[in-house]
Amino acid sequence: MRNPLGVFAVGCSVLLAGSAGCAAEPDPAPAAQSAPVPLTAIAALGDFATLDYCSLLDPARLKNTTADAPDSSFTACQADFVQAGRPRTVTIGPLAADRDPNVRAYDYPGKVPDGVSVQQGGFVSDRTCGRAITFADGVRLAVSITDGDDRGSAADRCAAADDVVGGVLAAVTGNRVRHPQLPDRSWGRVDSCAILSASGTAGGDATAGFAGHSCIQDKVSLEFAVVRQAPAGPSETLGNRTARVAADGAFCRARTVQPSPATPGRAEQATVSVVDTSGAGGDAACPAARTAAATIFSKIP
Repeated sequence: MRNPLGVFAVGCSVLLAGSAGCAAEPDPAPAAQSAPVPLTAIAALGDFATLDYCSLLDPARLKNTTADAPDSSFTACQADFVQAGRPRTVTIGPLAADRDPNVRAYDYPGKVPDGVSVQQGGFVSDRTCGRAITFADGVRLAVSITDGDDRGSAADRCAAADDVVGGVLAAVTGNRVRHPQLPDRSWGRVDSCAILSASGTAGGDATAGFAGHSCIQDKVSLEFAVVRQAPAGPSETLGNRTARVAADGAFCRARTVQPSPATPGRAEQATVSVVDTSGAGGDAACPAARTAAATIFSKIP
């Protein structure tokens, strides 16, 4: 049997005749470090239409609290809790992509993924601290803490809001974002713009809301949501559904509900809104709201 080491030695001896030695092959060059990829909302959150916003909430980050079970709607998550004896509400969502001049920079104390920034949300009540998580593609996710009474301080509310923001960022970087499969009868599966367009609403093209659960066409809009309780007030029949109609500022809104097939004890709500542009107020738009709702509600499966 031939000795392979002997073969190597002979080969090296031959090489020695023309060189000073038998050098080892050089080490491979180290692989270049890949640049961090800016985190977009679609990469972080997935399909906006099926996003479970409550999967972004980490109640353990709300220090010294007793929290109720969170409610997940189609565009937000909300939970009531008691922190240091004070009643509060945390809300995550909705998403938005339009520019908001009320959002301002501030010194967020936590770490953020590449391409993500956190701003101070504006246009909120005196008892609310708002935050906006802005992803690399410009999509913003709203986060807020609202006090149920006047005992909380602004600094304390905002510290709690920053804790919630930290939980959101940990969820999106830790692959904890959920997308539940909605039941067939859920209105969360309904194309709001298809319903609005099929109803014959006058005006231009129907424009879908950011997550697809709302749509607007001229003065008429349709929105689907999950609510804790049905709207109060006198009932009437519109489009073969029990509905309630009420003025709300410049709008008149017609609402109908069904039991939520996905969340026991909750209701899914369809809201048809018509805006009054005459300056007379929402009551002036109620006849048009009833007419639109009668047609739209009849087309909702």
